[in-house]
Amino acid sequence: MDHSFNQSSKAEFGDASTTYVDAKDADYELDAVYETTVAEKHRGTITDQHDMQVLGRVQELRRNFGFMSIIGFGSTLICTWEFVLAGALTSSLHNGGTAGLFWGYIVVVFAFFLIYASLAEMAAMAPTSGGQYHWVSEFSPMSCQKYLSYLTGWVCFLGWQSALVGAAFLVGTMSQGLITLNVPSYEPQPWHGTLFVIAVGFLTVFFNTFLAKRLPFVEGIMLILHVVGIFPIMIPLWVLAPRNNSRAVFTEFTNNGGWPTDGVSFMVGLNAIVVSLLGFDSSVHMSEETKNAARTLPRSIMWSTCLNSLLGLAMVITICYTIGDIDSVLETETGYPFIQIFYNTTQSLAGASVMTVVIILTILASTIATTASASRQIWSFARDKGVPFSSTISRVTPGWNIPVNSVIISLVVVILLSLINIGSTAALNALFTLGGGSLITSYTLCIGCLVSKRLRGEPLPPRPWSLGRYGLAINIGAILCLLMLFVWSFFPAATPVEPSTMNWGCLIYGSVILFSTVYYLIIGRKVYTPPLEKVRRQF
Repeated sequence: MDHSFNQSSKAEFGDASTTYVDAKDADYELDAVYETTVAEKHRGTITDQHDMQVLGRVQELRRNFGFMSIIGFGSTLICTWEFVLAGALTSSLHNGGTAGLFWGYIVVVFAFFLIYASLAEMAAMAPTSGGQYHWVSEFSPMSCQKYLSYLTGWVCFLGWQSALVGAAFLVGTMSQGLITLNVPSYEPQPWHGTLFVIAVGFLTVFFNTFLAKRLPFVEGIMLILHVVGIFPIMIPLWVLAPRNNSRAVFTEFTNNGGWPTDGVSFMVGLNAIVVSLLGFDSSVHMSEETKNAARTLPRSIMWSTCLNSLLGLAMVITICYTIGDIDSVLETETGYPFIQIFYNTTQSLAGASVMTVVIILTILASTIATTASASRQIWSFARDKGVPFSSTISRVTPGWNIPVNSVIISLVVVILLSLINIGSTAALNALFTLGGGSLITSYTLCIGCLVSKRLRGEPLPPRPWSLGRYGLAINIGAILCLLMLFVWSFFPAATPVEPSTMNWGCLIYGSVILFSTVYYLIIGRKVYTPPLEKVRRQF
């Protein structure tokens, strides 16, 4: 295992004394023959090329994303204010009410700022598409790094594929809800929604293959819609909708889930709010397609988090004041309370439809971006032989410089998981909590390994973005928040629980953990190459 590399940067434990020097400003020498299949104009900066060699990787994808386009990618993928309306509204009003939605959002924003600050620092240390499973391998104790890295790769795969299906589910079933609003004779069936979801899956594959070169441009345009689109939603609500009083908005909690206390109901209601801010590691999985990734990624993660948090807060406050009668809104035949709110406010089918289409378009953009992140994650894991048929999944199509086979894998998962909708009325909750629980697990593992490395007093890699002397405290705070969120992540939305209302995400999560562990013991430990074995660093 060769961890040496010719570099003048050094890192000393203690963060404040960490020095990072760009390759372009230092006396770096790349290998005599720089191994890559990508045209020179798409290889990024010399710092990117140096980082790829330090990480032991070959540049196979085009570096098309700059600072603004990767901010657009992360911000449109998360779609915080849109997910507040489409995903969090039903569950949080059912468990928590308007007060639960507002204060729950504040709690989740605070937690994720600690979490994403920790992830941003690791992205600066090792900007690789592998993300969490790479960081676990490099920062965990040697005795367990291989298995923990392998397990992290699998839960991250599960998290991103579930998030993809959840986003596609929203686009498909919101389209179904829009038909229900405008065509009174239409009777929505679960299998109709499944077909809509599968259609969305095929559309995202089209964007991520034939239009892959234009993806940064598409996401940049959608960022404009994401930021500007909130105003034609908020303005009619503030002008036309009836107003709740501030006491009701901020102090009246609701417990309609049959839980023993309002506190338990509030915590269960956090699950849907978590989804509205979950997944800013998406930018990390695009790191090998980002220019000057070590500097760009941490900044884009934090800026995207700030932007989406503020937009989400504005929408939370708006909807809490303008929702009207909560019980009647929750009983809407469209399946989505926000569609009913739009109609109640405007008293116009055309007006409500236009407002809904804005949200459908932005979440469709999120689905396209999620497909890109999910496919890059499984592609990276496959090139380290972490999954069956790794050689096929990790193949990058010549000339296209995109992992087409991994994109198709994501489509297959969308089709399979969308079938849950046919047999369960709680399909959306199951998909979101499955994605949330899995990604929370991956965050916990990699940040926990970073805390372990800091406590062992071992030097951290040089990085251009650092948490400084507060790094350990922020990391520990992030771990505590993650553990709190994980405990509640697989709770059903209400009690008593029946087979049709059960949150089956916990079963799928446990099955994947069991399968990956058994596969590791039988095959994986023999063929899997943990990223640490390829890293070449010198401290």
